Amino acid sequence: MTQRTRDWIRYFVDYSALVVFLVAYFLTGRNIANATWALVAGSAIALLVGLAVERRLAPFPLIAGGAALVFGGASLFFHDPRILKIKPTVMNGFFAVLLLGGMALGKNPMRLLLGDAFNMPDATWRRLTINYAALFLGLAALNEFVWRTQPEATWVLFRFPGMMVLTVAFSLAHTPLLMKYVKADELPPPPTE
Repeated sequence: MTQRTRDWIRYFVDYSALVVFLVAYFLTGRNIANATWALVAGSAIALLVGLAVERRLAPFPLIAGGAALVFGGASLFFHDPRILKIKPTVMNGFFAVLLLGGMALGKNPMRLLLGDAFNMPDATWRRLTINYAALFLGLAALNEFVWRTQPEATWVLFRFPGMMVLTVAFSLAHTPLLMKYVKADELPPPPTE
């Protein structure tokens, strides 16, 4: 299997359940229960595909897919869409606590996540960790605001692709900082044409 195929499968595992949720919501006449069924089924399928192809479950898809199964399942069982709507709040809060808790324990969670791709001083790793913890806390607060004050369709669009767009924009804003510390031997070769 080529690297490109593996990358596409990884994107499928990471985002397919959210895409299915969004499409199902609008195709079923904005029926949140039907969209939640699609999310639960899409999450289960994505996890199975990831397991079949990679012979393991990567940590983040496992956490995100597992949370979708738990929150989506509880939302369906109790017939309460609010359970699904608090999932981004709980998960982003969880990620912020992991990052800040890791720092409090003297660890560097962002260094563990990014591996050896960057050779940054400890102060820069701390700043990056704090910035991402702040992002996750901000997304949690923003999710609470959106689902409690806006129409359901607005929340669905905020959930996906809105939160992803905000996260990508935040990460891109850190590119100049990270590029100063990327290891030269990790850079791809320049194009020949």
